[in-house]
Amino acid sequence: MKRGLVVVAHADDAEFGCAGTVALWARDGYEVTYVVCTDSSRGSEDPAITREQLIALRKEEQAEAARILGVREVLYLGHEDGAVVDDEPLRRQIVRLIRAYKPERVIAMDPTVRIVDRYVNHPDHVAVASATIAAVYPFARNRPTFPDLLAEGLEPFSVPELWLTSFGQANTWVDIGETIALKVEALRAHRSQMRDWDPEPMVRDWAKRAGAGQLIDAAESFRVIRLT
Repeated sequence: MKRGLVVVAHADDAEFGCAGTVALWARDGYEVTYVVCTDSSRGSEDPAITREQLIALRKEEQAEAARILGVREVLYLGHEDGAVVDDEPLRRQIVRLIRAYKPERVIAMDPTVRIVDRYVNHPDHVAVASATIAAVYPFARNRPTFPDLLAEGLEPFSVPELWLTSFGQANTWVDIGETIALKVEALRAHRSQMRDWDPEPMVRDWAKRAGAGQLIDAAESFRVIRLT
């Protein structure tokens, strides 16, 4: 069974960055697992909703988005939204999952991207992406690292491919023409985030721009690092 692991900071991050590709992988027989590292507890300006209510709501929305795309499982690491850091405990959690699930492909954000035209990358995105890359290489494959995981029976594992969602540094383009409607539908499932805003025009514009140089009508772009 082919497996993919998508590691993100917040509920909805995967839908914005790679949902079209994830839906294609699921159609192609991949078992895709989401890893959401924070509790997504700061993603609302509604004064009427409590922190606990928001956490539960965002899990419900993420579960619905995952169902739409064919994602097999969603895991939550529970770090505080807005406060997650690239540290040893987070790296250990991700290494544990890599060794347990043995994914052929891991998707993460690109931590080198901080500021792009009219966009400032969230510090949680940078922290989680940095920790994921460190987990993929070298720590998941390195036997002396985290010996407690060996005691759990989790042997070292070398991830063949690391996919970073790309802002202008892509070397791989995925044609999502068949799944862009699912991407839009999955984003709409995050009702607390979309509110009255329809993401479809933006999603289609992004996909058109991403594929333009490759003669693809709708694409998601990645920087893929092949490690084995």
